[in-house]
Amino acid sequence: MNEDNDFENRDFDRREDEDRDDQGQFNFPNNNNNNFRNIALIVGAIILSLILFQTLFNAPSNQDEISYTEFLRQVENGRISSITVKGGLINGTYKSGGNFVTRGPPEPTDYLSKLREQGISVTFKEDSDSNWFFSLLISLLPVLLIVGLWIFMMRRMQGNNALNFGQSKADLVSKEFSDVSFDDFAGVEEVKQEVEEIVEYLKNPERFEKLGAEVPKGMILVGAPGTGKTLLSRAIAGEADVPFYQTSGSNFVEMFVGVGASRVRNMFEKAKENSPSIIFIDELDAIGRKRGAGIGGGHDEREQTLNELLSEMDGFDPNEGVIILAATNRPDVLDPALLRPGRFDRKITVPSPDIKGRKEILEVHTKNKEISEDVDLDILARRTPGFVGADLENLANEAALLAGRKGKDTVEMTDFEQSIDRVIAGVKRKGMAINEDEKEKIAYHESGHAIIGKLLPNADPVHKISIIPRSNGALGFTLQLPLEEKFLVSKSELLDKLTTLLGGRTAEELIYSEVTTGAQDDFKKGTDIAKRMVVQYGMSDKLGPINLGSENGNVFLGEEIVKSNEHSEEVSSLVDKEIRKIVESCHEKAQNILSQNQEILEKLAEKLIEVEELEGEQLEEILDQAALPSNSS
Repeated sequence: MNEDNDFENRDFDRREDEDRDDQGQFNFPNNNNNNFRNIALIVGAIILSLILFQTLFNAPSNQDEISYTEFLRQVENGRISSITVKGGLINGTYKSGGNFVTRGPPEPTDYLSKLREQGISVTFKEDSDSNWFFSLLISLLPVLLIVGLWIFMMRRMQGNNALNFGQSKADLVSKEFSDVSFDDFAGVEEVKQEVEEIVEYLKNPERFEKLGAEVPKGMILVGAPGTGKTLLSRAIAGEADVPFYQTSGSNFVEMFVGVGASRVRNMFEKAKENSPSIIFIDELDAIGRKRGAGIGGGHDEREQTLNELLSEMDGFDPNEGVIILAATNRPDVLDPALLRPGRFDRKITVPSPDIKGRKEILEVHTKNKEISEDVDLDILARRTPGFVGADLENLANEAALLAGRKGKDTVEMTDFEQSIDRVIAGVKRKGMAINEDEKEKIAYHESGHAIIGKLLPNADPVHKISIIPRSNGALGFTLQLPLEEKFLVSKSELLDKLTTLLGGRTAEELIYSEVTTGAQDDFKKGTDIAKRMVVQYGMSDKLGPINLGSENGNVFLGEEIVKSNEHSEEVSSLVDKEIRKIVESCHEKAQNILSQNQEILEKLAEKLIEVEELEGEQLEEILDQAALPSNSS
């Protein structure tokens, strides 16, 4: 599918969502509620203890603390009835009622004579050091209380394995729990046959053992996001009659050193106890990245976990009766030791479905929906090239939502077509204010794409053009759909695609003799095509059949096509000239076509301004009037 979306700063081609689930996830009960409750109880108990301590031991005293000078003055004035002396501390009682406390000199001889003169009752008590323990206990009480509560709660929590950090977090999935079977996985029959063989071996091992065959120890599913890797593993869990343990690569990575390796050991111990069994590790690249690829090449916790996984899969001790199943969309970053025979013996690529596969997937996702008789799944499959299983599931759901919003009893073909536009282009923004001048420029821009896409023999047919703004920032787009699936692209097809991309800017130059920023995305796509033709596909006459693209990229920074530092500046300069030559040649071709069809360009733009969207017979009626110039090559 080729779509030209020009009045925006982002690539309008459908992109894979790296974070998207592969047609479903495991949803398991959350077993951490008890742990959260225990932690909350600990925090609450500590706070309550501190409040109680403050209340008991820091309560305001009913004794007034006075200075020693004030004490002597009160004695001379005859206001004190009695005192008790303990060490240097003097506690007394006023004749009028009330108590006081003060600290006097170590020896009471200085004020005893004055006390006798006033007839004040004096009591002496020994200053025993036996109370130091009580004072220390009072000061340490909060700490002791916190430690005691912690020990008590941790003993309770240990019974629930809350502190067993080294325990595996793999969930045991029973056959009854998973409601997915192989019938729910469609689109790539060859892949399904590969995994069905594993299930068949577990059900009837005698058939293979008598021939001397051994089941693969490991099988890794590789494919783009959304192709159905996780869904396929759920189908295996639903079909196999053996214990199925599922976990994610991120479950092995923790803040504590050694936890990941411990969890790997514990997971394999559980699987061996219940062998034959299957272990499924989703997003294997979280722990399976190449060793020594980090900054400095140091040995970190992730590499320690990977080493333990390698040892468990095929180390000194044989691993019998446990099949390892894994899934990833980044096989390029995996450690080579993981992929060797004996560990992951079988690598299964889950590709994007072809037109036949897309129809089968649509049948799966529409069987539980009320579909109108006018819905043609063959047409929908042709209209969705490049869509993976998750995209098609979302497409069917969006169509059902649109039909429900309109109050329909069934989902009609128009709902599916609008859903495709929503998935590809975004939601329409008809309320967005665009002045007439800009609307006219957008119309001419998209008309330029459409006419060139119609006339060039190797370009994909134009299906629809629109100047209605979309929620993703696009102000217009031209949708081209291929007639059939293609796995090889010729040089002439790439040149025609590049010429079509430049048709929008060329139409602006022809009508207004000036240009706008609307062709920014066209230039980005077009330059990328020309660059790949020169440095990767060997389609340059001067450079010949050589590849100058970068082979290896940084494991953590990803890979991209860049100029290699291995060739000279002269070659780099020649690459730039060849790229410019290809782009300028396609630009001249677009100018030649549109200048010969300027009347059709103006007619198409005027009609587009009037109705805002054109497709089907209404679009073909205008485009059929255009003609390819005789001198166009």
